[in-house]
Amino acid sequence: MSLNTRRVIWAYAFLLIPLAFFLFIRFAPTLFSFDVSLRAFNPLAEVKPYVGLENFAKVFKDIGDPTHPTRKAFENTFKYVLIGTPIQLVLALGIALLLNSITRFRTIFRVIYFIPFVTSAVAVAWVWRALYMPDFGFLNLVLGLFGLPSQRFLLDINQSLPSVTAVVVWQGLGFAIIIFLAGLQAIPETFYEAARVDGASRWDIFRHITVPLLNPTIVYLAVLQTIAFLRMFTEVINLTRQGDGGPLNSTTTVVLRVYREGFGSQNMGYAAALTVVLFFVIMLITLVQMKFLQRRFEY
Repeated sequence: MSLNTRRVIWAYAFLLIPLAFFLFIRFAPTLFSFDVSLRAFNPLAEVKPYVGLENFAKVFKDIGDPTHPTRKAFENTFKYVLIGTPIQLVLALGIALLLNSITRFRTIFRVIYFIPFVTSAVAVAWVWRALYMPDFGFLNLVLGLFGLPSQRFLLDINQSLPSVTAVVVWQGLGFAIIIFLAGLQAIPETFYEAARVDGASRWDIFRHITVPLLNPTIVYLAVLQTIAFLRMFTEVINLTRQGDGGPLNSTTTVVLRVYREGFGSQNMGYAAALTVVLFFVIMLITLVQMKFLQRRFEY
């Protein structure tokens, strides 16, 4: 056996380890959830009969009911996406542009912005929960210094969802900044030099050079952050007082609804059907991502 053949064999042998992890830890549970979604699955019952598409029929029926918590969960989830994703991308791009323009202490600023992203989401949620306290929270103390009235934040049905969104945007901002910085530094400086020689303003340079050349980065981050907002769970369950997505389901999400149905009501079949529906939503977004990332620019 030649040296190259042995190297190839060892390469495939080492590749089998992550492949086995993917199959047994990722792929197998996904298939199991599809099976559960077709059953009247109660983990405490011995018999778990197949019911076909009844769980999916109930999911879509509940989505069509304006008063049902499942409908509210889907509405809130898409609100998180529509509010959080644009704000996060705009802030991240603005900060990345500022960081890319400085030369001193750039690494320190990167670390400062990136720390929240690598911090435990549970810890972040509990710290922000204390900041949002209506009586003794830091944010209301600051408002009081300016003579502004105290806000209820997480306890108000109109303020709770934006308050949770602000926490998620703040925590994920560092990741988006780092990705934008990588995209900005990949743009050849000669393009900017040529634009300045032609007399282009900063706005023209940003609109006609920076944004088009950052298009793959923007699309990648938009899809990635959208998926993150679609899968929101930890922040909501730790920020809300009873961990129920309150008040009055104003902050609940699809994933939190899955948790409540599956582990609260022991209705695993319905919870799995919700998971499958969310899976196809995420898969559709991923396909759109792949389509946009295949774009090529000719300079």
